[in-house]
Amino acid sequence: MRVIFMGTPSFAVPILRGVHESNHEIVGVVTQPDRPKGRGRRLGISPVKELTMGLHLPVMQPETTRDEGFIAEVKRMCPDLIVVAAYGRMLTGDLLGIPPLGCINVHASLLPKYRGAAPIQWAIVKGERRTGVTIIKMDEGMDTGDILLAQEVEIGDNDTGQSLHDTLAQVGANLIIKAMDQLNRGTLRPIPQDHREATYAPPLKKEDGLIDWSQDARDVFNRIRGFNPWPGAFTYLEGLRLRIFRGKIITGEVRERTGKVVLSGPEGIKVATGKGYLLIKEVQLEGRKKMSIREFLIGNEIPPGTQMG
Repeated sequence: MRVIFMGTPSFAVPILRGVHESNHEIVGVVTQPDRPKGRGRRLGISPVKELTMGLHLPVMQPETTRDEGFIAEVKRMCPDLIVVAAYGRMLTGDLLGIPPLGCINVHASLLPKYRGAAPIQWAIVKGERRTGVTIIKMDEGMDTGDILLAQEVEIGDNDTGQSLHDTLAQVGANLIIKAMDQLNRGTLRPIPQDHREATYAPPLKKEDGLIDWSQDARDVFNRIRGFNPWPGAFTYLEGLRLRIFRGKIITGEVRERTGKVVLSGPEGIKVATGKGYLLIKEVQLEGRKKMSIREFLIGNEIPPGTQMG
């Protein structure tokens, strides 16, 4: 098949590579425009564009998918199929109707659960024990199209937003090839989603990482894992933001005020929560580098009774 690929962040990179190494032909890649990045605000290219240039594939970067010139260029390429993976923009009917086999999307959840921009992180934060990848035939809704294929993945206690991201990206790379081959043979049977079961995963904001110590230790632990590396779970220590990258749940009846430090030592900082305790293992204080608690306590005394938050 002649395929146009649409994607932007690192999640889409192994999927693009998989499609490129398949029996199908990528005739063009669409990614977000170059954006200013970093303190110097220099233009930076997306991970997908970086790979595309290395593969010597033609790339398009429209400001909007409604652009008439862009739509005309897609028509000129005569794609049989458009494959979308974390592109970052909704597709309109004008674009969806171009390829004879339609547009299919790689989504990092078991739809209809966790529709939206950040399904990986929110699945961990909400305490899910399983997630997966779903391939859907796209319509004009947000992740509302019929299901073509899905594969389940377990979420372990050691999973973070980054580790689960990497796992699901590779699952997506394998699953999209299966979907494309079956679609080409005409053996896929779309299954409508049960919209009554839908849940949502909104875009991440920095303030989402703020820890509420009145929650259960499990909830705090999940927030730390899910938002690692971004936006990062954080609390406040003497007015400075303290990012927490790793922790451990400790069970036990809590008598102290939530957010209060109970013990502090090289094994961790034990903090009271709404139910149980959290042992903080790795942190980054505002303006400092990330470090283990053992390193952190060398230059920062955190006596019992210190209040977090």
